[in-house]
Amino acid sequence: MVFKDYYKILELETSRVTLEEIKVAYRNQAKKYHPDVNVGDKLAEEKIKDINEAYRTLSVPGQKRKYDRIWNSHVGKLKSGNTKVGNNYIFNMFLGNVENKIETKKDKTPIRGENIETQIDTSIEDAFFGKKKTLVLKNTEGKDKTIDFQIPAGIRNGEKIRLIGQGKPGQNGGKDGDLLIKINMQNNSKYELKGYDIYTNLYLTPWEAALGSKIKIKTLEEEAEIYIPEGTQTGDNIKLKNKGYKKGQDERGDLYATVKIMTPKELSPQEKKVYEKLKSISNFNPRKSF
Repeated sequence: MVFKDYYKILELETSRVTLEEIKVAYRNQAKKYHPDVNVGDKLAEEKIKDINEAYRTLSVPGQKRKYDRIWNSHVGKLKSGNTKVGNNYIFNMFLGNVENKIETKKDKTPIRGENIETQIDTSIEDAFFGKKKTLVLKNTEGKDKTIDFQIPAGIRNGEKIRLIGQGKPGQNGGKDGDLLIKINMQNNSKYELKGYDIYTNLYLTPWEAALGSKIKIKTLEEEAEIYIPEGTQTGDNIKLKNKGYKKGQDERGDLYATVKIMTPKELSPQEKKVYEKLKSISNFNPRKSF
């Protein structure tokens, strides 16, 4: 096997270090190259193996003493181009064929399973109130795996739900990875989410808009009564404070009702007479200002 400079791997400049210094160096390097920080980075995966291997040897005083004899005597020669075969001979002579020991030990090292990331679409209403959902994923054997989970009430768009231990299985007794589910909130014909504010359409008759009126409108959790001022126009927004989406524990966005004035497609004879009468007496011309 090729001689590895364990001190260089742990970014230690000398072999004259304490066990505590080795532990600190190991933690720093393990944190830097941890799989959760370097997802999909094959180089980082190999690096973390070397870091673990270096720590296993240097953290045991007896193994460190044997390794230090080789490091002190031959690390310079290795840098100047010593052969792989010569190094292997020296390494085995002092450490008693540690290659097999290290490989055997490495094979038994617990390896944490990888995390899995996916996403799910949900309505604004389901995200606001919270709802149980079912997700079907393929496991490592290609079989369907059904996962039931709860969308927390008030979750924000784009947030992720973490299901502990529902990712890829660990090896050698290592913990299973986690499942991360990104929530995509979908607008629908009733509600549209913009930040924490919710927009909805408010359909009015011509007489309700012209004369003004009190009407009921459905918010996310209840019906609310609102006042329509006289002369309300299509496109006007009527604001209902604190009736939008959840910002925090006691905070809400606002609800905006966008007015759309609707005219009847069919008129009864009596309605037609009223409209004809209005036409004959009204001086209103919406095109006059254009």
